[in-house]
Amino acid sequence: MAASAVISALALDARPTLAATLDDAFGEATYLDQIQVTAQRRESSTLEVSSAVTVVGREEIKRQSPQTIADLLHGEPGTYVQQTTPGQGVVIIRGLKGSEVLHLVDGFRLNNAFFRNAPNQYIALIDALAADQIEVVRGPMATLYGSDAMGGVMQVLTAEPRFSGTDWQTSGALRARYSSGDDSMHGRVWFQTGREGFGISGGASYQDIGTRRVGGGDDLPFTAFSQKGGDVKLLATSNGHELTASFQYSQQPRTPRHDALVAGFGQDAPENSEFWFQPQARRFSHLRYRYIESSAFADTIELHLGEQRIIDNRSTVGYGSSNRDLESNTSTLRGFTGQLGKALGAHYLSYGWELHRDRVDSFRERININSGTTSSRPPRFPDGSTMESLGLFVADAWYASDRLHIDAGVRYSRFDVELSPTANGIGTRIRPDDVSGHAGFVYSLSDSLRLVGNAGRGFRAPNIFDLGTFGERTGNRFNIPNENLEPETVNSFDLGFKYANSQWEWEAIAFRSHYRNKITSVLTGELNQAGQELTQSRNATRLVLSGVEAGVQYAPGEDWRAYASATYSKGDEEFEGNQYAADRIPPLFGKAGVRRNFAAQWELEGWVLYAGRQDRLSPRDTSDARINPDGTAGWATLNARVGFSPRENLSLRFSAENLSDKRYREHGSGIDAVGRNLSLALDLRF
Repeated sequence: MAASAVISALALDARPTLAATLDDAFGEATYLDQIQVTAQRRESSTLEVSSAVTVVGREEIKRQSPQTIADLLHGEPGTYVQQTTPGQGVVIIRGLKGSEVLHLVDGFRLNNAFFRNAPNQYIALIDALAADQIEVVRGPMATLYGSDAMGGVMQVLTAEPRFSGTDWQTSGALRARYSSGDDSMHGRVWFQTGREGFGISGGASYQDIGTRRVGGGDDLPFTAFSQKGGDVKLLATSNGHELTASFQYSQQPRTPRHDALVAGFGQDAPENSEFWFQPQARRFSHLRYRYIESSAFADTIELHLGEQRIIDNRSTVGYGSSNRDLESNTSTLRGFTGQLGKALGAHYLSYGWELHRDRVDSFRERININSGTTSSRPPRFPDGSTMESLGLFVADAWYASDRLHIDAGVRYSRFDVELSPTANGIGTRIRPDDVSGHAGFVYSLSDSLRLVGNAGRGFRAPNIFDLGTFGERTGNRFNIPNENLEPETVNSFDLGFKYANSQWEWEAIAFRSHYRNKITSVLTGELNQAGQELTQSRNATRLVLSGVEAGVQYAPGEDWRAYASATYSKGDEEFEGNQYAADRIPPLFGKAGVRRNFAAQWELEGWVLYAGRQDRLSPRDTSDARINPDGTAGWATLNARVGFSPRENLSLRFSAENLSDKRYREHGSGIDAVGRNLSLALDLRF
């Protein structure tokens, strides 16, 4: 069967067997195109969607055995990783991060009402060892996903217990890894059992991370932490009906914030003598129902009902202070979403709704360390505040001809954000709404080459963090609330090429985005009684982001593969008539490597990660203690991995990362990267 015929068939098929069809047609090792579900909210080939998509699959996740989800995206096209402290990490997509990027787990929002539009720690509360596939769609996706999907969407998919045949089957796996660079041990035990029509799976993970050693041999204080988690999933199918029930839990009991506990650039002393996230936790319960049966109004139906609770508790002592602040912040997010799909001739319609309600509970008290006296403090967020949202969308995939495929859609979103009154008088309610849309195309220049383009409008509604955050911030700042915020919006355009055949896969995408009413923390020009500079979130700036994302893979056979990527971004911001570089824009970055299989037992891989110098800094960058005001130096690391599989069910991997023991820091991060790191990973299947 010709590649073009199979790809065309796959693009029109929304059924869950699509990935298996591709493997049957080409074999996983030889066909480089991949299957993803995020770009169109249904399974489709990356070659046949207009959006720029990055996919990290099951085998690569197993090969890397990452500490955090973000670790899997180092050097991938369009995804830059920032780390404020160990055990955390955030992915910057097209210059945006935090609440400016929508994060999903199995189709449900991770973003909550106190996600900030800056680096945060919540992505690390997804168990990286439980991930089955990571998908990143670069560019606004507000039509299908609503608020926050401005820079793009990152989705984590977990494994599902699917079986064929009437006999009961049971299998499991043990993964473990030791790394010398931070004296860390982490591992996961996983099992599944079932037969056709029914399956259940579950697992438990644990990480014990020690003190980080950076290039040159120095040990960094305040870098040790631990993390534990577990999950269970049940799947039942019958006559076109499919029901999935799952539960996930992850916790970091006591994690230090390194950058707040050591003196940074421009500082003579650290900001805190104590700063613990104690604990950070995520609990997620999820029901998904699917029905595949042609009817007058739908060929497929998919419903999601979920609840996510994120706990963000902290214990802090300011440097030189005798007061310890204890705070508890909890987001309880509930959601009900639905999507229906219907094929109508050359059109495939997707339409549906999203309903979410998030309640934030917040508490803070102060204890005098010397006297033991306790006093109440204003909470970080107004206690009992809520954020509700409704979204209605429709999208059309129109196969206009054998060569031309057009995607278009529109969405209406409405929000109701209510901040409870507090002791200092804060209390307000806003009800913003928005209409967003997109249009994209895929034009087949040949069986393997596509010209793709997109134009879209995204938005981000102010959340409770934007409206009501109250308290200390880094850099001797103190944040005060703003009850008059409006949604921020983006108009974005991209154009490029995608190519995939049995040996080559490459893409080159250029983008340009125009942001308006961007919510930014700005200095008010005033000081509080403690001498801290007052800041406030405002619709203060305009921002233009542009860049190029490129990646290539070459696999002439099953035995070896070469790959490379490069991403360049530039950001310009305007505030009160002044123009300057945008915040935390990544430098030129990417990776290049070669992987070779020897017989059936050995695998050898060598790769380079790199980033250029970034000295194009914003005023906020130069005053940020995490960023060298003279600019962040460029760097490159040489890395190698040897894999050995003595038996079909056992594999061992020895990795040597940062072989030259380079001391470096990824731009915008609050900590230097790990130095020379030797690790041994085991994967045992039973």
